[in-house]
Amino acid sequence: MANDLFTSMHISSAGMSAQRARMDVVAENIANSESTKTASGGPYRRSQVVFETIGVKQDFSHVYSGKLNKATPQSVRVAEVSKDPSPFNQIYDPAHPDADAQGMVNMPNVNTIEEMVDMNSASRSFEANITTMDASKRMFLKALELLR
Repeated sequence: MANDLFTSMHISSAGMSAQRARMDVVAENIANSESTKTASGGPYRRSQVVFETIGVKQDFSHVYSGKLNKATPQSVRVAEVSKDPSPFNQIYDPAHPDADAQGMVNMPNVNTIEEMVDMNSASRSFEANITTMDASKRMFLKALELLR
C-alpha cells in the first residue's frame, strides 16, 4: 500500500516538474517578446513545451497487479522544447536598426496575451498537483493512524 501512495506522489512530483519547465519557457518567451536579434541572427522565435506520458517504474508485484486490473500508472515529462513555426510579426518602423529596405521589422512571434494565459494554466496545473500530493500524504498518514 505504501508503494501505491508513493507512486501517486511521484506522479504529482513529475507533474509539478513539467509545469515548472513550462513556466520557465513562458518566462523566456515573455522576456524575449521584443528581441529582434538572436545568436542565429533573426528575431526570437517562440518556444513551446511538448509533454509526453511515461509509465511509472514499479516492482514485479505492482506490474503483475496492474496487468490484472488493466491499470498502469502514467506520469509525465517534458519530451522536448520546440520552436513555434508561425511567421514573425512585422511592423513598419524605418528608424529601427533591423528594418529592411521597405522599413519593415521582423518581430518575434510571441503574443504576450497567449503567454499570460499559458502561464496561468501552468500555475493552476502546478497547484492541482500540489493538492494531489497533499491528499496522498493525508491518506498515507490516515493509514498509519489505523496501524496504531
